[in-house]
Amino acid sequence: MRLKLVPAETNWDFFRFSTLAMIGSGAAVIASIVLFFMVGLNFGIDFRGGTTIRTEANSPVEVGEYRDALDALGLGDISITEVFDPTFAEDRHVTMVNIQAQEGEESVSPDMIAAVEAALQEVDPTITFPSVESVGPTVSGELVQTAVLAVMLAIGAVLIYIWLRFEWQFSLGAVAALVHDVILTIGVFCLLQIQFDLAIIAALLTIVGYSLNDTVVVFDRVRENLRKYKKRELKEVLNLSINETLSRTVMTSVTTLIALISLYVLGGDVIRGFVFAMIWGVVVGTYSSVFIASTVLEKLGVKRDWSKPDGGAGTQFSNVDA
Repeated sequence: MRLKLVPAETNWDFFRFSTLAMIGSGAAVIASIVLFFMVGLNFGIDFRGGTTIRTEANSPVEVGEYRDALDALGLGDISITEVFDPTFAEDRHVTMVNIQAQEGEESVSPDMIAAVEAALQEVDPTITFPSVESVGPTVSGELVQTAVLAVMLAIGAVLIYIWLRFEWQFSLGAVAALVHDVILTIGVFCLLQIQFDLAIIAALLTIVGYSLNDTVVVFDRVRENLRKYKKRELKEVLNLSINETLSRTVMTSVTTLIALISLYVLGGDVIRGFVFAMIWGVVVGTYSSVFIASTVLEKLGVKRDWSKPDGGAGTQFSNVDA
């Protein structure tokens, strides 16, 4: 017996909610941009430069006592975050101590790290230091530029690929959905102040790929139906295409989410930020493929007779299977 999350044949009018969806998405995008400039991202050590020390202790963490012990060292901006994880044993208490890069130095010196460890051991003799990571300010600045460039190049490559496979209207619809997904993901990280590091950049690029795959499946069916139903209105063809691919879209999203939620619950704190970004990306990517990309395509219009080549549309690869 085959598992079906939605009926094999549906006839739902998705464009009934297109105006409301576009208004809601526009408001969410604006709110995300405002959050980015007003609140900002909680950059991890990868982007800020400095040193992160992971501590583990048998007794409960007293963040105030940790901070009092380190303030005497005069290290400047220090953040101490207790890590909670259901997989930890009751006697395992973990914190992340972030120390900013010192003036004129690439990272915190080994002597200073030793002083930090000694100060914390006076607070709790059972404390251990499983890992110490340092990133210099020069390297962190380069990482920010490289990360932004990677995301922009990925979206630019999508623009060209969809243009060659379909038409420029399809390309703009797909890119609008991708930009929407990336901005909303950044907005959520600004709102929740989840640490934003290189792993999240990898998640953003993965979200771009996932959302693109979902959008191309819908657009490919749109192209087939444009050939088949030349006299139907574009909105009807788009709605039909979304309904025909809905079962595949939902099944792919749900099975992906099952794996991601399992990783989020059981995977530990190290990958939790990455997995959260992926969960959010799958949800918002599925939404944007249905409501954003298709709505933009409907507003822009598209060539109706795909039996005739259009030399100016960039569709020389339109008959190549994806």
